[in-house]
Amino acid sequence: MSAVVERVRAARYALARVSLAPLLVRAAIFVIVLAGFALAFPAEVLSGRPILFLAVAALLPAIGPRRVWATFTALVTVGGWLFATDGYGRPVALWRLLAVAALLYLAHTLCALAALLPYDAAVDPELISRWLVRSAAVLLGAAVLGVLLLQAAGSGGGAGHQWVTVLGLLVAVGTAALLGWLLRRR
Repeated sequence: MSAVVERVRAARYALARVSLAPLLVRAAIFVIVLAGFALAFPAEVLSGRPILFLAVAALLPAIGPRRVWATFTALVTVGGWLFATDGYGRPVALWRLLAVAALLYLAHTLCALAALLPYDAAVDPELISRWLVRSAAVLLGAAVLGVLLLQAAGSGGGAGHQWVTVLGLLVAVGTAALLGWLLRRR
């Protein structure tokens, strides 16, 4: 019985030490993941019980950002997107695609930040704002590059999609090969 009392005391002490900045980062993770679910899944799925399961799934990476929950929610979001486009026939809209991609990236990068911040950390607000500005720059660059690649794919007629896909695959394979070479070089 004393072990249980000691654990409750330790939990109360830890809860009293929680600071605002790490709590806000974790709340932002929850909101961003839930917004990603709302954009990815069809509206018919979001009514009723599934929204409760999605809310619990969005809470998991906020509670445990060091675990697999960020990857799990990203896969659920992508699965919802595929379910909406293939299963419900929702057309692929550029704004929705860019928004889902941006929310996936923001959730991922905020989970990385939250994994580094202990609950009782005293955080300079400039750290979080610089982190978010850097993330916004990455998102802006990716969105501009994505739109430019879509324009290039549209200019080549029917074969345009194929060469852009092959080019993207070559860039991905080249990046993986470069990273593998850099890791072996150590």
